[in-house]
Amino acid sequence: MKLPRIFRTTPFRLTLLFLALFASAASAFLAYIYVATAGETTRRTDREIQREMRSLVDVYNRAGLNAVNQSLIERAASEKPFLYLLLTKDGRRISGSIEESPVENFTGAPAKATFQVTDVDAEGRELKHPARGLQERLSGGEILFVGADAGEDEAYVNRIVRALQAAGLLVVLLGLAGGVLVSRNVSRTMMSLIEVVERVRNGEQGVRARVRGARDEFDELAQGVNDMLDRLERSMQGHKHAGDAIAHDLRSPLTRLRARLEAAYIDVEAGKGDPEEALAQAVSDTDGVLKTFGAVLSIARLQAAGEAPNPVLFDPAELAADMSELYEPVCEDKGIDFSAELTRELTVRGNKEFLAQALANILDNAVKYTPEGGAIMLRVRRRSSGEVEYSVTDTGAGVPDEDRQRVIQRFVRLENSRNEPGAGLGLSLVAAVAEAHGGRLELSEGPGKVGEMGPGLRVAFVLPRA
Repeated sequence: MKLPRIFRTTPFRLTLLFLALFASAASAFLAYIYVATAGETTRRTDREIQREMRSLVDVYNRAGLNAVNQSLIERAASEKPFLYLLLTKDGRRISGSIEESPVENFTGAPAKATFQVTDVDAEGRELKHPARGLQERLSGGEILFVGADAGEDEAYVNRIVRALQAAGLLVVLLGLAGGVLVSRNVSRTMMSLIEVVERVRNGEQGVRARVRGARDEFDELAQGVNDMLDRLERSMQGHKHAGDAIAHDLRSPLTRLRARLEAAYIDVEAGKGDPEEALAQAVSDTDGVLKTFGAVLSIARLQAAGEAPNPVLFDPAELAADMSELYEPVCEDKGIDFSAELTRELTVRGNKEFLAQALANILDNAVKYTPEGGAIMLRVRRRSSGEVEYSVTDTGAGVPDEDRQRVIQRFVRLENSRNEPGAGLGLSLVAAVAEAHGGRLELSEGPGKVGEMGPGLRVAFVLPRA
């Protein structure tokens, strides 16, 4: 027969294990209590018997046999819980509350004895009680026995044992009830987590585990499961979005590429076109498609991961210096003044390849949209908040306030950039890199309108303190 689920849970089994250990410890403790209590009551009875014996021996030594006989008669008639027996030298009974001595083979040396006494209750039934006694030979040769009924002591010990047994049984029952309750609560919590996992396995990506607010290990597990599911959902959404974006946004350039190839093919067939020029244009269009494809994948990768992969600590000024060496000749060729202000000995944490790509995209845009005679400034500094900022300021046409949020979106191109090459993914990638590093992208006006130039654009890539 299969046991109910609650009895097969690990918490219930652990409860049974702890109860078994407790029962063993309680049994050992009960045995110790019994031995200690029984031993103490026995020693106390022996001490009382010894005192009574010494008292009667003193009476005998002072006043003789008749005096001790009279004392025995008086004491036996009193309420003292002692048993007396006085014998002659040859063992004949003189007086006492018992008929014969329980000591066998008495040699004359003090001897202890354990025996039973019989009593009759109010209904005439015989009751046997345990008793202990001491027998000695007096100086005149007579034999004196003093005993005590140990029935009350034994009953006291038995009451203690029964009380401990009842307490132990109660604790075991309460422990079992507590084990069932704890197992039920734990099983309920675990079943909710198992249900979440099962629903996710069946395709419900939006389900999450309930965090009870107890701040225990189950809440930590639930929070961990939720974080894992969040990352999994982001990853799946990122891949889905990337696939949709690639399928949607590469259609136009691929269509243009096919149209140009078809037109070139027709022209070549008619003897009008230049085949080499057509192939060169096809290669250029293909490079643009591949560049767009790579940018979309990079953005999707960052958004799916939720954080920058393989982050390291480094000096941001070193990266900016490398980018300056790369873009300064480009600016000179176009007649643009390039300068850099780099604050050294700062530290950021991030992926250098992605940060370099983001910074390159910002500088590409600045070079692309800054006319001849303009200027570009690259800065690296620490803000008062402790954040580290890369900024690129140019003197180009700039971006109107109402369009600064739009240009960060993917495949968005303003009217003044329609004639420039590109797919509208540069700032989108920069924003994705900033978000993956826990930072942000800020767009603001450049140095302002000066003559025919301006107002310019300032793009700030802000990273959190390391």
